[in-house]
Amino acid sequence: MIRHHSHIGTAAWTDLLRMLQDAQISELRGSPKLKTIGKKRYWYDQYRIGTEVVNRYIGEDSKNLRDRLARLKELALKRKENERERSRLMRVLRAEGYLMADAQTGQVVSAMERAGVFRLGGTLVGTQAFRLYEGELGFRIGFGSSAATDDIDIASFERLSIALEDTVEEPLSKVFSQLKFAPVPSLEKNKIWRWQQTDRNTLVEFLTPSFEENEGIRDLPALGVSAQSLHHLNFLISDPIQVPLLYRSGALVQIPRPERFAIHKLIVADRRRSDPSRLKARKDRAQAGLLIEVLSEERPGELAEAYEDAIGRGPAWHKRISASLDLMPQARKRIDGTT
Repeated sequence: MIRHHSHIGTAAWTDLLRMLQDAQISELRGSPKLKTIGKKRYWYDQYRIGTEVVNRYIGEDSKNLRDRLARLKELALKRKENERERSRLMRVLRAEGYLMADAQTGQVVSAMERAGVFRLGGTLVGTQAFRLYEGELGFRIGFGSSAATDDIDIASFERLSIALEDTVEEPLSKVFSQLKFAPVPSLEKNKIWRWQQTDRNTLVEFLTPSFEENEGIRDLPALGVSAQSLHHLNFLISDPIQVPLLYRSGALVQIPRPERFAIHKLIVADRRRSDPSRLKARKDRAQAGLLIEVLSEERPGELAEAYEDAIGRGPAWHKRISASLDLMPQARKRIDGTT
């Protein structure tokens, strides 16, 4: 049975998201400039450091972003007030029983947020992202479904990383070193895509979609790291959304759309058939099943669109999704009811 959060909690979460988006714009140093790259338009914060002109990426052009840029001076004046209000909203969300990030995860993810990982196209995926759908969809995630792993997975498009022509504020190797992470050696020389914390089990991994037959290591220039490429990942991280990470006064992160996350988990679960314990596959199906249950009630159109998009990508995609749904009769019934 789906348990929803109260109207107070939902309003606090929505206000926190809005204020984090406002805060990001309030920190601009120069003048907003619009650039066209390929078929898309992107906003940059243009300013000078000595004789050098710096173009710091803000985000893809949208009405919401344009509206915030038009209020730049107002938002800058309210920066301190914004931070105090965010702290108050976090207290409300804590009292309402929202899932808070544990100290370890919060410290690592917020450090990446400050460095610009999510601003530059990074998308938090995996269980850490799943926990954040509680606020996006307004329902309570139980302990069994919300148990977090020590892994923090970040995915980004290689082509976007190249096109933005911007980089993180501080090299991630330095950020991770300060948090006592060490690079995990890769089979490919000088291609580091994983960092392991030396005094704990936390593992940070970078991923990118594979558009080729093999799943090799690729570079993400904007983030200054390499990434393991994976099939089907392009479906997951296309058109991501911004949400608050509930840690301290909040951090603005990017996660996949919930309907894409749910369908992608069906694919991943079938890919894990070689896992002897099948524990990860069962967890994937459990997360997909819970999201499908909520989405079939709250956003049936979006769920149907994501499902039809995925099965329309070819027989291999359809086969993997169907194989998982064969083990999930209730989820199949809910999806069939939306299409």
